[in-house]
Amino acid sequence: MKTLGIFRHAKSDWNDARLRDFDRPLNKRGRSGAAVMGKHIRDHTVSWQRVLASPAVRVTQTLELAGEAAGEPPPITWDRRIYLANSATLMDVLREQDDDPASVMLVGHNPGLEDLIFDLVPDDGSSPLRDVVEDKFPTAAYAVLELDINRWADLEENCGRLVHLTRPRDLDPALGPGVD
Repeated sequence: MKTLGIFRHAKSDWNDARLRDFDRPLNKRGRSGAAVMGKHIRDHTVSWQRVLASPAVRVTQTLELAGEAAGEPPPITWDRRIYLANSATLMDVLREQDDDPASVMLVGHNPGLEDLIFDLVPDDGSSPLRDVVEDKFPTAAYAVLELDINRWADLEENCGRLVHLTRPRDLDPALGPGVD
């Protein structure tokens, strides 16, 4: 079995129309959400052996703030392919993991991360949290999947169970929708 973490970047700022999408920073709510989620991820007890992340500014800031709040920034591998990647590309990135770490966390963007959950977790009622993701996988959401594979190279659709899902608003209602 392998464990996959999925962490969507925190809420980004849209105020400067001159910035490229890649360069958008976090807004105030995003900075707060990243810190809250960093503490939660630390306390959730999964020890992430590898963190793979998009190098977009909003992702780098999310991981920096989450790591500071957790007190232990993880080693991160930045991979440009994760930036705005679709599910198929994210699966390819995961399949390439050498030395088969037991746990990998992907940090990036929607809709790719959400679609990855839908591709890996069967829509058969076996993972009730999948229904929550179908409603919305908001910014700074954190999910954990258990995958019925022995090697990352064997990753395929419908091989997982969604066993944990936390959104920033679950930990602090002030970080919920409509609050900036």
